[in-house]
Amino acid sequence: MTKVGKPWHLPVRLDDVPETGLHLDLVADDAVRADVGALAELRDLPRLAAAIDIVRHGEGLRATGQVSATVGQICVITLEPMESKVSEAFDVIFAPAVAADPATEAAEPPEALVDGVADVGAVATEFFLLGIDRYPKKPGAVFAPPPVESTGAGAFAALARLKDPDAGKP
Repeated sequence: MTKVGKPWHLPVRLDDVPETGLHLDLVADDAVRADVGALAELRDLPRLAAAIDIVRHGEGLRATGQVSATVGQICVITLEPMESKVSEAFDVIFAPAVAADPATEAAEPPEALVDGVADVGAVATEFFLLGIDRYPKKPGAVFAPPPVESTGAGAFAALARLKDPDAGKP
């Protein structure tokens, strides 16, 4: 069963990462793609993959990699179905949870290493979500505002009649 908000759950134990590091080439299966696509509110998610290198980093882990996907969306201009490519690089530190010290707090706090386990699938999902264009446009699509109909009286004609009720009468 997939957890809500974490449909791509891929745990990596600290003890399973050799001193030389670990490389993972991940390809999401149909169920994961369906869950991630629903989370991202996509029309379709035919491809989702990640290449991740994991190394020991102090008492934790460091994961660097690239998440890539093909996403089915709707063009915000033409409202036609379209496909887009997503490619997002990431570099994340996983560290055991400790009490935060405001004086030494980093700009980007590390991800939690819970019971010696890093969830690299959750990180790949987060960066994938960040990489999606929320306002996709088909190549060549240009927004053209509807023509404005002019009555000749102008936008403030009604206000002028309020000020002078006899304005505009013969």
